[in-house]
Amino acid sequence: MSEKQKTISKPVSLSGAGLHTGLNVNITFNPAPVNHGYVFKRIDLDGKPTVRAIVENVVDTSRSTVIEENGARVGTVEHVLSAAYGLGIDNLLIEIDAPETPILDGSASKFVNALESAKVEDQEEDKNFFIIKNSINYSDEEHGIEIMTFPDNNFSLNVMIDYNSSVLGNQYATLNSLSEYKTEISECKTFVFLRELEFLLKNNLIKGGSLDNALVIIEKETTQVELDRIADLFNKPRIEVTKKQGILNSQDLIFPNEPARHKLLDLLGDLALIGVPIKGKILATRPGHASNVEFAKKIKQVIKKSRSKNSAPNYNLDKEPVFDINAIKGMLPHRYPFLLVDKILEMSDTEIIGLKNVTMNEPFFTGHFPEEPIMPGVLIVEAMAQTGGILVLSSVPDPENYATYFMKIDKVKFKRKVVPGDTLIFKLELMTPIRRGIANVRGQAFVGEHLAVEGELMAQVMKVKK
Repeated sequence: MSEKQKTISKPVSLSGAGLHTGLNVNITFNPAPVNHGYVFKRIDLDGKPTVRAIVENVVDTSRSTVIEENGARVGTVEHVLSAAYGLGIDNLLIEIDAPETPILDGSASKFVNALESAKVEDQEEDKNFFIIKNSINYSDEEHGIEIMTFPDNNFSLNVMIDYNSSVLGNQYATLNSLSEYKTEISECKTFVFLRELEFLLKNNLIKGGSLDNALVIIEKETTQVELDRIADLFNKPRIEVTKKQGILNSQDLIFPNEPARHKLLDLLGDLALIGVPIKGKILATRPGHASNVEFAKKIKQVIKKSRSKNSAPNYNLDKEPVFDINAIKGMLPHRYPFLLVDKILEMSDTEIIGLKNVTMNEPFFTGHFPEEPIMPGVLIVEAMAQTGGILVLSSVPDPENYATYFMKIDKVKFKRKVVPGDTLIFKLELMTPIRRGIANVRGQAFVGEHLAVEGELMAQVMKVKK
């Protein structure tokens, strides 16, 4: 069953300090039309430029994910995008009057609550899922980072972190479904090691940071004098701490593995930059913004290739075919040696994917050619036409009483030889609606990932006189 795209029913606003700039930020989430995606709008700048939240626009991942377009930047976008993705929202126009989003409590929960208060609603078009059918991997051996995908009919994330820290140890977090996001992930705060604080401040960062919006991790014994000195550097109130190691604000921990869960929160936000929802299982070891973005880029490349007009269709040979050879014989009048389609793998109202296994036993190899067997190009075109004929005949209630006849073949190109042992995959799509029994289709034949033949075919569907 298809799932509809989602947006919100009305605008909703929040205010708070930016984590790194310390500036007060007003952010407003607005409804957006289908296929709009996530778009930020810098209303504080001349012309109110927009910045699409897509992986191609990422310009910095050193301490947060920063995007830039049309001369405008928006920083720390990961928590906002994580909240939207976690709620299944596809389309938002996000107005902002500063160069970064507000950090709020350091989690995504306040964004989630705001978006839910604006009522998430279905839109008229289906979600455009990318279904992972093959492994897509990213690794950084130097830093022990690895992110990989596995085919699955659902979406899930698994994250493992290891900072060689006696306080954190190895931590794992899992999101089995987006339905778990609000309660299991969204409330988990960002974290920072005490040893990093002074460096960050000297680099003009985390001006809006506090114990209210971050977990501060103390890895080694630290004196009260040192803690007071750091508090004074940040112009923050001094805190008296009795324990010498651990999490400075441990009373605020929601889960024992909260840091790992927050890393999962960040990963989800960075994956939102792919621009389409995903179905598949993702496993990540020691992820960070830089690796998340590189991994997202790899997935985006695969999506672009798979959705290119000249890309081989994805198909699952383990899946029950739409039509097997016996069903095909019930629709087409062709028989040996001229029935050139073995099964139909997928079919919609406008597109069909068929398959033919080419073996040395094909009769045409006897003479074409004895010393170098090559499948004749005209027979590949005929096989494409038979596949297209099944698409057309499936639109009538009694296909056995109809036949399709060639009217025109145009723009045919032969790209590579087809030889014994090849598996031909045919992809045909209607170029125009069928009118008065005339069908125009664009056909392609692939061997593996390689385009073998392409062309445009016109045929007429006629009732057979008996």
